[in-house]
Amino acid sequence: MTVAALVLYVVALVVLFGVRSWIQLRRTGSTGFVGISGTPNDAGWWGGVLFAVAMVLGLAGPLLAVADVVTADPPRGVQVAGLLLALAGFAATLAAQTGMGASWRIGVDPGERTDLVTGGVFAHVRNPIFTAMVAAQAGVVLMVPTWISVLALVMLVAAVQLQVRAVEEPYLRSVHGGAYAGYAARAGRFLPGIGRLPVTQGAQQ
Repeated sequence: MTVAALVLYVVALVVLFGVRSWIQLRRTGSTGFVGISGTPNDAGWWGGVLFAVAMVLGLAGPLLAVADVVTADPPRGVQVAGLLLALAGFAATLAAQTGMGASWRIGVDPGERTDLVTGGVFAHVRNPIFTAMVAAQAGVVLMVPTWISVLALVMLVAAVQLQVRAVEEPYLRSVHGGAYAGYAARAGRFLPGIGRLPVTQGAQQ
């Protein structure tokens, strides 16, 4: 199962970042990749760095297990559950990316204005891509339960929280104002009904 985890993770990285960026470039003239912005004094910078490190560690976990550098031998049932969760998480990530259309980005450019996406799954969850990615990494942890994979999951959760709270939400409030305030009051941050913002908070912060 460690080989399956490694192959799945590599394919997911290629599809979710490489192929998706290529499709975005063909359709919009931009890859959608903005990258890490700010300085180490900014929470958003740390969010970007932690995200990149989480991706590297997420790959290193199954890679080192395949190379027998670390040991990962959970019960078969746990491995199968992890595989199903990882597959569902990666598929949901791709579906949510596709649902964003031309507004999909990796990172935030403060000077850029994109449409506010509120349809489909986004009607219930404001950040379904991040939710799905965390679920996928949790599945990888079940498949390859090493300290490296667990650390990747912890860093990914921290990165997502920083990116959303310190970068994306302030950007969307400044760009979309009342429209985003109303949307944030209806849709949960990462899960339906959880993390909704009061209209006054969404409009003012």
